[in-house]
Amino acid sequence: MSRFRPISTLMRAWTKAKDYHPLSRWTLSTLIWLPIGITFTELFFTIRTVSGRSMQPTLNPDSSLSRDVVVFSRIGQLNREDVIALSSPSDQKLIVKRLVALEGDRVKTLPPYPDHEVVIPEGHAWVEGDEPFKSEDSNYFGPVPLGLVDSKLSFIVYPFQRFGPLPTPLPPDINAPRGPEWRSRVADYERQQKRIARVTVAPPKDSE
Repeated sequence: MSRFRPISTLMRAWTKAKDYHPLSRWTLSTLIWLPIGITFTELFFTIRTVSGRSMQPTLNPDSSLSRDVVVFSRIGQLNREDVIALSSPSDQKLIVKRLVALEGDRVKTLPPYPDHEVVIPEGHAWVEGDEPFKSEDSNYFGPVPLGLVDSKLSFIVYPFQRFGPLPTPLPPDINAPRGPEWRSRVADYERQQKRIARVTVAPPKDSE
């Protein structure tokens, strides 16, 4: 009894098609590689252009003349301070925000959110833009279900002068020259620390 061997069958079909007609080769190549590409982008990584100014200066800073092109990853655990892509609960468009808090955390909110503090419900998260005055985020629509999260952003591929992992604010070097770039880094770091200070992290469940 013969066994069905899909790889061998495809290879024999490719061998016959490549000597027959260019359209046949193109069609067979599409049938083979398209499902692989779709599966890869749905489960692992994809590359997208980020629009808007709500994540400045992490993404699309004023100093850049081009919109950032970034790797979106669907693997790995979500952590506080990750930059994530999610479907907006307002209109289902894909938006990019900072993951500020997870379930059980207590967050001191910003206007226009009606409550001064909120405890994140189970299965939800609190997201904000790095530039709060240009961002429609959880301070407008509240905690978001984790099921709306599409991916997290991991690496800038364009523009080339920004090529590398997403920048993380670091404590300023007190010995560095006190020019505009130094002051900008200080502002970025202080903004990050103020955001983190607004969150009281929930204790681990096994310690309760």
